[in-house]
Amino acid sequence: MSKKAKIAFVCQECGADYPRWNGQCTSCGEWNAIKEVRLGAVASERNNRSLGYAGSVSEVKLLSDVSLAQAERIATGMSEFDRVLGGGIVTGSVVLIGGAPGAGKSTLLLQAIANIAIQGVPVLYVSGEESLQQIAERAHRLGLPADKIMMLAETSVQRICDVLDEIQPKVLVIDSIQVVYSQDVESAPGSVSQVRESASYLTQYAKKHHISIFMVGHVTKDQSLAGPMTLSHIVDTQVMLSSTDDARFRVLRADKNRFGSVGELGFFAMDSAGLKEVKNPSAMFLNRPDKPSPGSVVTVLWEGTRPLLVEIQALVTECQYGNPRRLAVGFDQNRLAMLLAVLTRHGGIFTANDEIYANVVGGIRVTETSSDLAIIVGIVSSFRDKVIPHEAFFFGEIGLSGEIRPVANGQSRLNDAAKHGFKIAVIPKANAPKKRIEGLQIHPVATLSEALDVVSQL
Repeated sequence: MSKKAKIAFVCQECGADYPRWNGQCTSCGEWNAIKEVRLGAVASERNNRSLGYAGSVSEVKLLSDVSLAQAERIATGMSEFDRVLGGGIVTGSVVLIGGAPGAGKSTLLLQAIANIAIQGVPVLYVSGEESLQQIAERAHRLGLPADKIMMLAETSVQRICDVLDEIQPKVLVIDSIQVVYSQDVESAPGSVSQVRESASYLTQYAKKHHISIFMVGHVTKDQSLAGPMTLSHIVDTQVMLSSTDDARFRVLRADKNRFGSVGELGFFAMDSAGLKEVKNPSAMFLNRPDKPSPGSVVTVLWEGTRPLLVEIQALVTECQYGNPRRLAVGFDQNRLAMLLAVLTRHGGIFTANDEIYANVVGGIRVTETSSDLAIIVGIVSSFRDKVIPHEAFFFGEIGLSGEIRPVANGQSRLNDAAKHGFKIAVIPKANAPKKRIEGLQIHPVATLSEALDVVSQL
């Protein structure tokens, strides 16, 4: 006697489920978005969800009995990509890579699996959007070894897993998860329920058979990943590939990583031969003119596990049309307003009647507070029309009471700046090194007024 199929009613917009059909979803308010979904209609091992995402039967264990063996990793041959992943591809992991159209997601993965295939590791590239001929033409243009990469044009997740059982690759690429569908879900590919079920299906297979899977994900208009939020929770690693404002470079950022640090950045340059690694990203963002100008300063950010030198430019000009503008590009607009208030209160510089523009050169996005001091110095430099020497750099967080707070990894920031030829450092007093750094003159400061006094003497 056949088992009766379980029925659920799922909203295709937000993923909420109901015991019966409703005309309107009470979670997101959409009408006619709730569809019937068949769960477990086929009684087979492949559809057995009791195994969970881990791909094995659950059992109670003591924490001390769990093996601490290091996970096996596969090197992609691209050090920047490996850095973002935490040191390479972990066997049995699921990586979701998102990005805007044309960012280079497919190109990056094609180059990565080509390097893996050269090592003798079997790989499979599953395309649901492009034809195999288009991918072959791209591989030929990039000069990749076409005889070592297995290809498949398929969108059915059940059929994909059947092929995996036959050829047993170690690395799989799904391009993209939004076009893959499960035969057990009665909705169009790309819907919330299809994306969730297909991702769960593939994740369970990856854990059970120790195969590493890359899923390409689409993004929405606001540059967030399309599909249910469950997708981000299911995968082990989530990375985003984006371009800088001038579109010359690509930045790969880890937003989630169970096997490495979050916030790690990898830098690439796009040309006719594909994505090329940028070994020294600080040099990329420090392409400054020979003649220094007011408002230009350098700071040292900490991205992931390494320092990054970037240039910050500020412009203070007289307001011409009533309400003065405050515009920040590359960092938080509200933080700029806060720093200007601190500058007025504790620095004695009144800028309420001036328009102020601040920009992080190169299109990099600053997400930490260590750039506060550099932003203030840039504004003061432009306000006073004073040129900051090229060999000087600044970092430090500024508090509301005008104090200069220390930042993490101060010693590593100083060493990296010294390696790039910088000779003058204005830093928080708590970050002052105990040993002298050769060729580097350090000015430790505790308050904003002390920092401005040092700047006036440079």
